[in-house]
Amino acid sequence: MSRVHRLVLACSAALLPLAAAGQGALRGEQVYRETCAACHESGIDKAPKPGDRKAWAPLIKEGQHVLTAHAWVGVRKMPARGGRPELTLDEFSRAVAHMARASGGRWPDPDAKLLTRIEREVSKRQAHLARDDK
Repeated sequence: MSRVHRLVLACSAALLPLAAAGQGALRGEQVYRETCAACHESGIDKAPKPGDRKAWAPLIKEGQHVLTAHAWVGVRKMPARGGRPELTLDEFSRAVAHMARASGGRWPDPDAKLLTRIEREVSKRQAHLARDDK
């Protein structure tokens, strides 16, 4: 595990609010503050900062289901689920949508149909990564 991944895991664990346990799906902004901000606020390892339309434009262009799925399984130096394995796909997807909206995207919070598209893309991405590991 890289230094960055250990840092993200440590920051995420330190920021987990005890009150959030068992209260249903977390909002995107809350997940962002508690998990994503550790890297995205500072831009560590080129994590795109919310509001940086230039950095987010090509990511938004990939499409909500693609970008969310790739981030969910881990991409570039970002660990899977942002280093917070207890997040649900719905919660994680809300955080990605929150950052995209702050950066010029018009991404809605996911509904069942969008979550299904994201799950299909996750499966494709995992299969692709498994082929690359051989």
